[in-house]
Amino acid sequence: MPSDSALELIAGFGDFVTSSPTSYHAVAEMAAQLTSAGFTALDEKTAWDDVAGAHFVVRDGALIAWLTPDSVDDQTGFRIVGSHTDSPAFKLKPNPVRTVEGWQQFGAEVYGGGLLNSWLDRELGLAGRLVTIDGTVTLVRTGPIARIAQLAPHLDRSVNDNLHLDRQQHLMPFYSLDPGLDIEEYLCRMARIDASDLAHHDVFTFPTEAPAVFGPDEEFFASSRMDNLSSVYASLRALLDAEPGPDVVVLAAFDHEEVGSSTRSGACGPFLEDVLVRLAEGMGMMGDGYRAMLARSSCLSADAGHAVHPNYVGMFDPNNHPVLNGGPLLKINANQRYATDGVGGALWKRACEAADVPTQPFVSNNAVPCGSTTGPLTATRLGITTVDVGIPLVSMHSARELCGVEDPWYFTRAIGAYWAGA
Repeated sequence: MPSDSALELIAGFGDFVTSSPTSYHAVAEMAAQLTSAGFTALDEKTAWDDVAGAHFVVRDGALIAWLTPDSVDDQTGFRIVGSHTDSPAFKLKPNPVRTVEGWQQFGAEVYGGGLLNSWLDRELGLAGRLVTIDGTVTLVRTGPIARIAQLAPHLDRSVNDNLHLDRQQHLMPFYSLDPGLDIEEYLCRMARIDASDLAHHDVFTFPTEAPAVFGPDEEFFASSRMDNLSSVYASLRALLDAEPGPDVVVLAAFDHEEVGSSTRSGACGPFLEDVLVRLAEGMGMMGDGYRAMLARSSCLSADAGHAVHPNYVGMFDPNNHPVLNGGPLLKINANQRYATDGVGGALWKRACEAADVPTQPFVSNNAVPCGSTTGPLTATRLGITTVDVGIPLVSMHSARELCGVEDPWYFTRAIGAYWAGA
């Protein structure tokens, strides 16, 4: 049976996922919780007169927050936890509506590398941001309004042997039988804006089924978007509990990791570096002082990883089988698809020991290609020690992922210990 602390945190995590159907909603929820805890929002477009204390800044679907130490000296560095707010989904296309045999459907483009069959026969909502011609941004979300339906096996006898999903033909959601119901107009009505003022949108599908704890001993947790809201929430909770320590504590939640991170709000972009430079300058660490701070800095690249799957054991390294509720992962790859090295691995082990948290190594089977994270991108851009970590999942990139109830709590504690100076 999970501990009361783990169950309390997983309930909060479930609420966070429910409030965060897109990266934009996740950032809005984070901003609300940070503001309630006394953090002050800063605007990128204005000068930052005072960076000391607890602040955050938002860029589209990304957010960076920080907590400064009481004083800064030649030993101060940055302690960064980087995660990402996006997950695989289907993104609403422009001019999306088409009518086929009485069905109203909307065109949607596959976003990221999702497990596509897991989206079939689920009640889906639409959420994201609408931008009017004057540049005003309005967040919108619906309830369950759409579905991507499978063909019955009576009409395709091979479906259980060889499922093939054409991304254009077979993944078109339907949402109505009313030929007069335009999906963009519907979203504008929900957002209380005039459809004639709509200039563009960034709107995505999301599964509407609520997160759930299950199992005879309440040991499992199922939800959408755990890759990577599990890391976003763990770092947020750790930051809300943090006290000023020896270094500048930084939470960086990027967008667009699932499509390569090469955007202004992604880890390849300048967002984190822009903020760190402004922080260093605001603390009197200019030029060489900033470079010295980077040399004293480190980053936990926090992104979910894989637990061993009992039906596919041969896909995993024979000697390393991470399990649910066995603690967060230390993710390792010889070809640096993960940024972990010996120095970073030792840093992570110290944090886990200080938090009294178990940890497990993850390394790929040599015959199975390895995914990647924002870790190598951060290490390359800033030149700081970076280590890849995250909770283990089963069915990663499914519309309904699975984790152990204890692991997010373990992860939150380890991040807290890292920020405290372990």
